[in-house]
Amino acid sequence: MKNPASTPLSGYQTFVIFILAITQFTVILDFMVMSPMGDILMKSLRMSTSNFGIAVSAYAFSAGLSGILTAGFADKFDRKKLLLFFYIGFVGGTIMCGLVNSYHWLVAARIITGLFGGVIGSISMAIVTDLFTLQQRGRVMGFIQLGFGASQVLGIPVGLYLATKWNWHITFLAVAGLAALVVILIVTVLKPVNAHLAIRKDKAPLLHLWHTISNKDYRIAFTSTALLSIGGFMMMPFGSAFAVNNLGVSEDKLPLVFMIAGVSTLIAMPFMGYLSDKVNKFRLFAVACLWTMVVIVVYTHMGTIPFWLVATFNVVMMVGITGRMVPSTTLVSGVPAMQDRGAFMSINASLQQISGGIGAVIGGLIVTKDVVTHKLGHYEVVGYIVAAITLVSIVLMYRVDRLVKRRTAAQAMNEIGDKDIAVVEM
Repeated sequence: MKNPASTPLSGYQTFVIFILAITQFTVILDFMVMSPMGDILMKSLRMSTSNFGIAVSAYAFSAGLSGILTAGFADKFDRKKLLLFFYIGFVGGTIMCGLVNSYHWLVAARIITGLFGGVIGSISMAIVTDLFTLQQRGRVMGFIQLGFGASQVLGIPVGLYLATKWNWHITFLAVAGLAALVVILIVTVLKPVNAHLAIRKDKAPLLHLWHTISNKDYRIAFTSTALLSIGGFMMMPFGSAFAVNNLGVSEDKLPLVFMIAGVSTLIAMPFMGYLSDKVNKFRLFAVACLWTMVVIVVYTHMGTIPFWLVATFNVVMMVGITGRMVPSTTLVSGVPAMQDRGAFMSINASLQQISGGIGAVIGGLIVTKDVVTHKLGHYEVVGYIVAAITLVSIVLMYRVDRLVKRRTAAQAMNEIGDKDIAVVEM
């Protein structure tokens, strides 16, 4: 029997991967450009650092809330129509970000953008789960999540270039312009994705939401996602400050650190996706977690080091993060039944956003900053906590792996039973 993982993708499947990857890229880019433009935005709109923190977190929390609110409706519509609705709303919110001229209106625009943009990732994952087999999804997830690396490569330099060459409004309008072109492609080429409508059971949205949340197997997957997000976001907001003030990276070389890490992600994502389809997904996840734990603990204890060493550590860290991101996303996608996938992915994405916000708050309570040297303190404590959380996530992902294998085996037995019945009837 031919291995499904080695089956070539059709031209249409390749287009689906491309269109979902570019939607992810625009959504992540919209979020990523906020950080490098922080100084420009604070001066232009006369924001304090706390104001800017609120403007950034407004997107994450509204995105998380949006996912919870829409989860009950996620499996009631054609996924193409759902993607279009939220993506058009995201374009509108990004245009609003490019037109506002005050702090309060910027926060409002970020909330609107988050309400629509925060759901797009979960819809994309539901489409992938519907159109690709579990054996193919590692490759597919690897390419779709290239948006994460591409946003790092393009987000910081392009965002800063447009903001300094013209003004920060142009940056948001450029993202919206690119996203508008994607809308046209979705409308004209993407086919309806509605097979799940034929087997949907729950009619009331709230009942469907409760059915999804109350499922014990689903809660295991949700918890593993939440822990991974908390761990990641505890470190991320302080990465730039730690590199500049503790490791001795000059501010003009900081974008280069992100670009090098982003390029490594662009290379690692497809490779990890391919590897995820060839080897045991849980083992790949576990090895990548252990790799990341070691790198994080060593990195957070470092003082002033040469630039090339900072760049190297960021690369090996991103390889580890990528190595756990692709197989974990693939495994989690195999947990829900078809009729629950939209709701499951919405809740999962919401927990990712909300947990990330919580992680950033916890990290902010732990990390201190010297008023004279500006060096960060207790960053190594965050490293230890992230390592501990990562260990727990390995245990939870093992349970997810067992759930997926049990579900896959049950589906195979059902298919054999259906074939036997068909033979008897003949």
